[in-house]
Amino acid sequence: MDFRGKKVLVFGTGISGIGAGELLERAGASVILYDGNENLDKDNLRKRFAAESSVEILLGSLPLEVMDQLELVVLSPGVPTDLPIVNQLREREIPIWGEVELAYRFARGDVLAITGTNGKTTTTALLGEIMKAYSDSVFVVGNIGTPYTGAAMEMKESSVTVAEMSSFQLETIDTFHPKVSAILNITPDHLNRHHTMEAYIQAKEKITKNQTEEDVCVLNYEDEVLRAFGEKLGAQVLYFSSRRKLERGIYLEDGKIIYADGEPEELCAVGELALLGTHNYENVMAASAMAAAYGVPLESIRKTIKSFGGVAHRIEFVAEKDGVAYYNDSKGTNPDAAIKAVEAMNRPTVLIGGGYDKDSSYDAWIDSFGEKVRYLVLVGATKEKIAETARRKGFDNVILTETFEEAVMESVKLAREGDAVLLSPACASWGMFKNFEERGDKFKELVNHL
Repeated sequence: MDFRGKKVLVFGTGISGIGAGELLERAGASVILYDGNENLDKDNLRKRFAAESSVEILLGSLPLEVMDQLELVVLSPGVPTDLPIVNQLREREIPIWGEVELAYRFARGDVLAITGTNGKTTTTALLGEIMKAYSDSVFVVGNIGTPYTGAAMEMKESSVTVAEMSSFQLETIDTFHPKVSAILNITPDHLNRHHTMEAYIQAKEKITKNQTEEDVCVLNYEDEVLRAFGEKLGAQVLYFSSRRKLERGIYLEDGKIIYADGEPEELCAVGELALLGTHNYENVMAASAMAAAYGVPLESIRKTIKSFGGVAHRIEFVAEKDGVAYYNDSKGTNPDAAIKAVEAMNRPTVLIGGGYDKDSSYDAWIDSFGEKVRYLVLVGATKEKIAETARRKGFDNVILTETFEEAVMESVKLAREGDAVLLSPACASWGMFKNFEERGDKFKELVNHL
């Protein structure tokens, strides 16, 4: 599409929306930045664009006369696709793209794309490091921090893009075509947005929509949904498993990660990794499988995975104070992610949880505590719901707090020498913090000032 002179509506004013607006302006489009929240500060939004930008900013209602002028709508990931106003735009047969689709139309080179309920950020960061050691032009984009749209026009035919993709982003793809994709796992999440597990699964599986038999999809063999999905894919399938030996794929056996494509070859022992927990070994396997499928030599992969230190906010060691180890897992925004963090702990644990409710069930999370979690300290909108679940499950060491600071300080008091204090909320941060990063940074600040 030639964007010059085209009137394009960018729906959403977050990082993705701003990135999309900037890209479209560079391409010559006439851009309207829109948000339904009429209380946003127009002046602050305008400051996020270059001084010479002519972007129009609309807040609140979207006039029909504006709708009738539009030639394209770009939805930010945070905008539900079933909003009445989106349906109105769709009824007018205006093309509706997501930020990912827009970026892909401008981007060049190969794409390696990762989705899944949990582990995306760690896997994306690790694969990014593997590819940087192999290729001269690598872009790491998506939810991991850099908007895809912000990097698209800098890419060359020789570039490799490593992209973290959420279900929100995948809902609105059309031509997006990764050379290698991965779906790490699928567990209940974002049901307030997708409404059903079926819709959520379908959104994740769209990552393979345009892949052919020349492409590769890496899947978790131990996820029953994904194992079945792999049987009907047109792309080549490469499985990983933490529980069994695979004839072809990558697997965990006797504390070693083995890659098998012909003669099995050891990549490393898990004791050589800086990452804790089986879920992280799965992330390493997924990233390694994707890199190997792309053609990166195993020796190069081996060197990078051994030196990789992990990512912020994902079972991140903060400090040890008075014999107590503090871990920041603010990225644990759903029960399944929080279960993985509990499982990774090798000490008796005081656990901080709670936050914004995404219509999750907390039963399995409570069940994972076993003898490991000594106390559960709760805060935020979900605290009563989680407390009720804990007591129903027979876990009574529950402390309710009013503020995040109080939750941390209470945990400090409860922890004994040799314990761990783990922030792994099993909930989103909205309502108390702008995002999980801000929540994690606050936790680290409080711990470092003890």
